[in-house]
Amino acid sequence: MNILDKIVARKRQEVAERKEVTTVAALERSPRFGRQPLSLKAALKDADKTGIIAEFKRKSPSKGMINAEATVRRVTADYCRYGAAGLSVLTDEHFFSGALADLEAARDNELPILRKDFVIDDYQVVEAKAFGADVILLIAECLSAAEVNRLAQLARSLDMEVLLEMHSEAQLDKISPAVSLVGINNRDLTTFTVDLARSVALAGKLPADMPRIAESGIDDVAVVRHLRQAGFNGFLMGEYFMKQPDPGAAFRDFAARLKEEPGI
Repeated sequence: MNILDKIVARKRQEVAERKEVTTVAALERSPRFGRQPLSLKAALKDADKTGIIAEFKRKSPSKGMINAEATVRRVTADYCRYGAAGLSVLTDEHFFSGALADLEAARDNELPILRKDFVIDDYQVVEAKAFGADVILLIAECLSAAEVNRLAQLARSLDMEVLLEMHSEAQLDKISPAVSLVGINNRDLTTFTVDLARSVALAGKLPADMPRIAESGIDDVAVVRHLRQAGFNGFLMGEYFMKQPDPGAAFRDFAARLKEEPGI
């Protein structure tokens, strides 16, 4: 089994266990379930924002522990203060040391929040809404076209947006009408190797009217400029900020360089 297979197998077990503890009906009665989600698509068009979806991530399977000291509330508040277009919060516990409680902590900010996880079941979509997410991530590599469509339709029925992540041309046919945004992951999820050319190569093959987000391996303002010129509207960045002693300050400095850099 590759790492993605292991993650998905573990996720199926976790979801089954959570269903035994908390029913869908109970999730639908939660205080946050009735709130109106914010739009990431709209935030990416805001000229006063950076276009960066700033991520809170403690750990990854490929890098191990990235930052065990940073707190969700402080880091996401700084991301918001310094111009992030949106927030991404890892909620996978076993492989990324995340939690649904992190999603709730980030909800103090008035920015759209992406629940970053391996969504494979309708239950997780309802769960995302109940814990305050505005956007869910669907990963094409671990879902069929029919599964993408079903999960995306459910999310849209709850007024949430859907980011479909892919990393190869073979996955283009998984784009559903219910998908709101498309992300190209420079990291191959089966090997966790990073290839920045992946985003640019696929950019021209994406639907012209769909916002495009480049993900993983972005650590330089010149890369952001290059990707923006290639047609990308958003840039999901986490590890670059989180590996610094003060992720919020790292984001602030990066955002300042974006403003100074000509052509960005």
